[in-house]
Amino acid sequence: MFGQFIKDERLAKGIGLREFCRKLEIDASNWSKVERGTLAPPKDEKKLKKIANILGIHPTTEKWKTLRDQANIDAGIIPKDLLSDKDVLNSLPMFFRTIRSEKPTPEDLDKLIKKIRKGG
Repeated sequence: MFGQFIKDERLAKGIGLREFCRKLEIDASNWSKVERGTLAPPKDEKKLKKIANILGIHPTTEKWKTLRDQANIDAGIIPKDLLSDKDVLNSLPMFFRTIRSEKPTPEDLDKLIKKIRKGG
């Protein structure tokens, strides 16, 4: 998720892997593993903001939220803003049970995410 999102954004901006890694100050071979999903994305908010900056993604946009959320998901982290919302936190076990049994498609999950973001 995260790696493919970053790769798509990078290529859309015409930024090569080596140039991106030079700006990010990271080894290209390690970063290519992130883009392929074989290495976890960075967890550090500063690093995520630096990635966003290189890609021209402003921190107030939906793309920033997607970048951050996908990094958290791929790292197996429930975002702090969700953990601080008692109603959301109480709903998570039911949500997990539901998706385990019904196995929604990626499109179904995208629709659900959009619906949640719109508030219903």
